[in-house]
Amino acid sequence: MSSPSPVPIPAESPSASGSVDLSAILREARVTEALEQLDRELVGLVPVKTRLREIAAFLAVEKARSGLGLASGAPSLHMSFTGNPGTGKTTVALRMAEILHRLGFVRKGHLIAVTRDDLVGQYIGHTAPKTKEVLKRAMGGVLFIDEAYYLYRPENERDYGQEAIEILLQVMENQRDDLVVILAGYKERMDTFFRSNPGFSSRIAHHIDFPDYSSAELGSIADGMLERMQYRFDAQAAAAFGEYIERRQRLPHFANARSIRNALDRARLRQASRLCAVPGSVDALALSTITEQDIRASRVFSEENNRSD
Repeated sequence: MSSPSPVPIPAESPSASGSVDLSAILREARVTEALEQLDRELVGLVPVKTRLREIAAFLAVEKARSGLGLASGAPSLHMSFTGNPGTGKTTVALRMAEILHRLGFVRKGHLIAVTRDDLVGQYIGHTAPKTKEVLKRAMGGVLFIDEAYYLYRPENERDYGQEAIEILLQVMENQRDDLVVILAGYKERMDTFFRSNPGFSSRIAHHIDFPDYSSAELGSIADGMLERMQYRFDAQAAAAFGEYIERRQRLPHFANARSIRNALDRARLRQASRLCAVPGSVDALALSTITEQDIRASRVFSEENNRSD
């Protein structure tokens, strides 16, 4: 009777030769610091911040795997940010560029923000040089393309956007270890864009949707903006601005935090006109205080006029 064949002994896993503290990787690379800064910069956006923490954790694991000799190819990190204007997409892109750089997934960590006009030319032979120049500046960092769906205009057969798309797709595939591309815009239009351009859809690894801010969150955003500018609402102005926000949200072309910033800028203009119309000196408190009058002078409160302020 023959002796049984020996049972093969599995090769020792590279992970058996060491271990790694993932939280230390995030802390020492100052990724935790970047995420905490984002919490301070942006009110709300809990789903977005959760996704960023997930991506940071994934990158830390990829870095740890590489350090322990585990197989790890260059991960696809191209992203899509969808949502209405003023929801923090550019700010999050800036922090994402920092995180990628601090963990060693891009060389420089800078952000180049562009639109169609920066990429697409107006005549034959113009688009390729423009697109390649933008890509050259973005290499080693993040290229943020706002309103990316404007690159594709099927109704115009002489449009040169398709040429820019083809160049972008090639670079996104062949140089993904040296460039991360973030496409941004309204969700519905971006969905249509991806259906029309499956090459883009197949290269996007992370889709992040940015929700609109609630009225309470917009109020907190306004308070933060005023504090940074060293202004304040008096009690009546604070109540009036809360009403302003609710009215403004119902009007067309509302742009979340961007609309709030514009409203505060106009309130400051009205405050300045009010103060200059009164003879005599004013003190620091008056120079720093926005009153109910400065808020309610907005056209948003006019029943006869439905235009935004």
